[in-house]
Amino acid sequence: MEKQPLIEQQQDVVEPTLQDLSVRVEEARINAQTAQRDLFAAQRLYQSAWARTPRGRVFKVFFFGLLAVIALLPITSIFCIALMDDDAVEEYLPRRVPLEAHIMSKCPDARDCLHDLVLPAMVNVSGLVDFKLSYIGSTTDHDDGVVCMHGQTECLGNIVELCAAHIYPDPKQYLGFTMCLSNQYSDIPSENLLQDCALEHGMDFGKLNQCVSDDDGERGVSMLRKSIQRSADNGVTKSCTVRVDDKVYCIRDGGKWTDCENGSEPKDLVDEILERRWQHTAGRE
Repeated sequence: MEKQPLIEQQQDVVEPTLQDLSVRVEEARINAQTAQRDLFAAQRLYQSAWARTPRGRVFKVFFFGLLAVIALLPITSIFCIALMDDDAVEEYLPRRVPLEAHIMSKCPDARDCLHDLVLPAMVNVSGLVDFKLSYIGSTTDHDDGVVCMHGQTECLGNIVELCAAHIYPDPKQYLGFTMCLSNQYSDIPSENLLQDCALEHGMDFGKLNQCVSDDDGERGVSMLRKSIQRSADNGVTKSCTVRVDDKVYCIRDGGKWTDCENGSEPKDLVDEILERRWQHTAGRE
């Protein structure tokens, strides 16, 4: 008897070609797409049928009612705020931090103070502060009623800058105009300088000139007198004095920074304002 091999020889298996595999993949893809379309169609039919049931109708009413409430919320909030009086709105919204620079228009320390500290800080916090420029001088009972350290040309420069802030109350605009004049403070109040700076910062020179000359100049002098008195009432005598939240933050005098307990860099001023802002929002002093 002839012995049989323990392991039968396997018949040769024909390997599918790349073309065969490609055909199979394409057939599987078509079948999957058909199945997916059938699934979506079945889901739509089911959802349509379920929506006609009592439970489905209740859900539709609830869902569309919720959408209507969400859509009306912003309008309702605006309407409620509009009905509130100004004091209530002021109490509801976080208070802006008072930031004030007391300067003289023809003072080199004012130029350095604005250029090195105030303007760079304002780039980051202009929307968080109530900014104001005030002027330093003295009031008298004779002449125009005001005296400025660098003479009457400085008084006129102060008045021009006050008029700019009055007509164009956006600090980014009038502060830029003031900085433009301060860069050439020795030329203040040259008409060419005033016109160039007004043009550079989008101001109408005619309006500025009208403000200065109204009532034979009394309007501008009155504005300067009030500004000088404000500085005096707050005990400010040095240009430039920066106050944050009605307290002295830093002084630039004689080409040096003094009384800058928390730093004289723009970042330091920004941090101080953010800290004060947080305290206002949290209701702490």
